[in-house]
Amino acid sequence: MATQISETPRSRTSGRPRSESVRRVILSAAMELLKEESLQAITIEAIARKAGVSKATIYRWWSSKASVVIEAFMEHHIIRTPMRHDLHPVTAIVQHWRSLAEHYSGWPGRVVAQILAEGQSDPDVLREFRQHFYHNRRALVAEVFEQARPVLKLDEHADLDEISGMLYAPLYMKLMWGYPPISAAFIKSFPITYFRTLGVDLDEDGNVTDGK
Repeated sequence: MATQISETPRSRTSGRPRSESVRRVILSAAMELLKEESLQAITIEAIARKAGVSKATIYRWWSSKASVVIEAFMEHHIIRTPMRHDLHPVTAIVQHWRSLAEHYSGWPGRVVAQILAEGQSDPDVLREFRQHFYHNRRALVAEVFEQARPVLKLDEHADLDEISGMLYAPLYMKLMWGYPPISAAFIKSFPITYFRTLGVDLDEDGNVTDGK
C-alpha cells in the first residue's frame, strides 16, 4: 500500500477543545457552500446555518471565515492529491503534479483562484492560505525534490526551491488568468517535458526509464 507524507491542517487552538463530529459537520458545510457559491458570497452565518450550529461555535474554534474555508478546502484537497513514497521520487512528483492539476481543473481550482484574488485586498486571507495550505504543500514537494536531486541535471548551486516552483507556477498562472485552461493535454505533457528538460528520461506515465 502506498505511504504518504503526513500533513495535518492546523487551525485555531485556543478555547474549548473541539468536538470532532461538530468540526466535521462545519467543514462539510463550508465545502458544500464552496461548490455552490463564490468565496466572497459565503458568510459565517451561512456556514453556521448549513451546519446547524451557532456562529459562536464557529468563532470559538476559527478566527475568521477564511480560516474555516481554508481548513475545509485543505482537508478535501490533501486526500485527493497524495505524494507517494513507494515510487521513484521523480515519478512521485509527476503523479502528485498530475493529481493536483486534475483537481484544479474542476471547481477546486476556482476556489483557489478566489482565495488568491480575495487575498490581494485582504491580507488575513492570504496569510491564512500561506500558513495552512501553501507552506505545508511546499514543504511536502521540497522534501521529494531533494530526494530526486541526484538524477536532475542541475548546476551544483541551483536553488531547488526555485526549480520546483517552475513546475507548479504554471498551474497557478492558469488559475489566476483563467486562460488557457488546465487541459488534459497539458496535464499529460507538461511534467514530462519539464523533467526531460532537466535531463531525466521518462515514459508518458512518468516512470523513469534511464535506470537511475
